[in-house]
Amino acid sequence: MQITVDLNTCESHGSCVFAAPEVFSFDDDDHLQYEAEPDDGLRAVAEKAAASCPVRAITVVPAS
Repeated sequence: MQITVDLNTCESHGSCVFAAPEVFSFDDDDHLQYEAEPDDGLRAVAEKAAASCPVRAITVVPAS
C-alpha cells in the first residue's frame, strides 16, 4: 500500500497519529512524519487514519 499526505493541506490536528501511531507521528518540531509504504497488515488502521483526517489530506492506495 502507498500512503501520501498533502502536507500543504495538513493542519497537524493529529487525528491520524491517534488512529494509527504505527504509521503516523510528529517529530520534535511537531511536523508530521509517516511511513509512505507500510506493511499491508496496517491497511485497516491506515484507512481509519485517513478517514479521521478533518481536512482529508491523507490518501491510501494499493501498492503499484
